Amino acid sequence: MGGHLLDQPLPANGVNHIDPFLLIHHWDKAVPAGLRPQEVGVPPHPHRGFSPVTFIYKGDLQHRDSLGNNAVVSAGGTQWMHAGKGITHSERPSAKMAAEGGENEFIQFWVNTPARFKMEVPYYLPLSAEDTPVIEQGKSQIAVVAGTYRDVIGPAKTYSPQLLLRVSGEAGEHLNLEIPANFNALLYILNGDIALGDQELSAKDMIWFNNDGDELQIEVKNQTRFIVLSGEPIGEPVQSYGPFVMNTQTEVMQAIRDAQQGKMGILIEEFD
Repeated sequence: MGGHLLDQPLPANGVNHIDPFLLIHHWDKAVPAGLRPQEVGVPPHPHRGFSPVTFIYKGDLQHRDSLGNNAVVSAGGTQWMHAGKGITHSERPSAKMAAEGGENEFIQFWVNTPARFKMEVPYYLPLSAEDTPVIEQGKSQIAVVAGTYRDVIGPAKTYSPQLLLRVSGEAGEHLNLEIPANFNALLYILNGDIALGDQELSAKDMIWFNNDGDELQIEVKNQTRFIVLSGEPIGEPVQSYGPFVMNTQTEVMQAIRDAQQGKMGILIEEFD
């Protein structure tokens, strides 16, 4: 991403996407001290037709976009952007973090948008840890970013039914996570070890389920952090090229032309 190596559990191993989820990137590298913010991160680039979402775990991330949004989200928070008909944004560590350095870990995943919403007006939503409702289950925590879980409603707006969770589990805990039976679901582990049925899973493992039951029975072997991304399949053709996700190749070609012509907005970053 932006010329940097990172972990990519999706797409991988012949699995192009798990409808409606298209891509997952896991970044976990320290930012060295003594840098200027314009020297790190990902510079301005356009998107259309889906939602790039970022869960921040360590450090921070600063978002700037062609709509005029400018926000820093720190550990425990989420950057939620619906690209809609087109937006240009950048993703960088804050000026403070670039100068001082420090651990930086985040998960970015791409969520497809149904065809009828792909050309809607884009929007951006920064969520802090305090903005995100958390359910305590024993010593474990389940943060609800989107969807409804045990009557708790996540603050992020989705364009198809979804349930997106950030889970921190303590060793010895047993977690029963209820997922709607008609949802596809995937679980990706940042660190630690869990057992899911007769399967043992460790850091950077991913497992997925296609409309397969409505409960994940998890035993936490060692302190762990993992995400659960689940959603109702959209069931539409997917054509993508770089930062554009549409339904047909013609729509992708139009997106490329529109970006080249500045129709997805212009972002000129200003740094102190």
